Amino acid sequence: MNLLVVEDDERVRRFVRRGLQAEGHTVTLARDGPDGFERARHEDYDVVILDVMLPGIDGNQVCSRLRSERRAMPIMMLTALDQTDQKVSALRGGADDYLTKPFDFDELLARIEALGRRSKKLARQDSEIIQLGSLSIDKASMTVHYEGRDIELTAKEFGLLELFAESRGRVLSRTRILNKIWGYDSDPLTNIVDVYVRRLRGKMDWGPQTGWIRTVRSYGYKMQPMLD
Repeated sequence: MNLLVVEDDERVRRFVRRGLQAEGHTVTLARDGPDGFERARHEDYDVVILDVMLPGIDGNQVCSRLRSERRAMPIMMLTALDQTDQKVSALRGGADDYLTKPFDFDELLARIEALGRRSKKLARQDSEIIQLGSLSIDKASMTVHYEGRDIELTAKEFGLLELFAESRGRVLSRTRILNKIWGYDSDPLTNIVDVYVRRLRGKMDWGPQTGWIRTVRSYGYKMQPMLD
């Protein structure tokens, strides 16, 4: 995993980096709050290990600022303060886990690995849902929700909507749609694409030029989401 360790104690910083690198992880170090905050904002990390008592900006502030910017990476707080109110404050500020110094390295490693697994699971779940304004497409369950109602679609209609959503803003030719949804052995002269687009528009209450799927004359279609 790619890890960021924000710690002002050089001895602890070196100990943690050496141990994590020995386990095959990539480790970036930051010595104070502002440096850690900027690194976490502009680089992708699987887990951030963040000391509470930091120069410049303390760890709780770094954590809350990252969460206010919708940075979703897992954050583990490290601190020498073994007080319940400190732990509660860190967790309420957006931290995912909390470990008190001095800590056992094996426990630190296990917690980091657990946070990494949880993050990957959430990322997989997020990748299965396409959210465009009031339109939600769940690829895993093949369900569609639009403007407060569930839309019942056949498998082909769902595949067509999914293709449009994943290609939003781009023009798709009828041939490409036909090959993608019905297969390469489909008759290129068939009008099945137009038939299914009409059916999909009808179920979604989208007009030919006022809804999300626009006709590109003599070529194909383009999804232009209306995200007011």
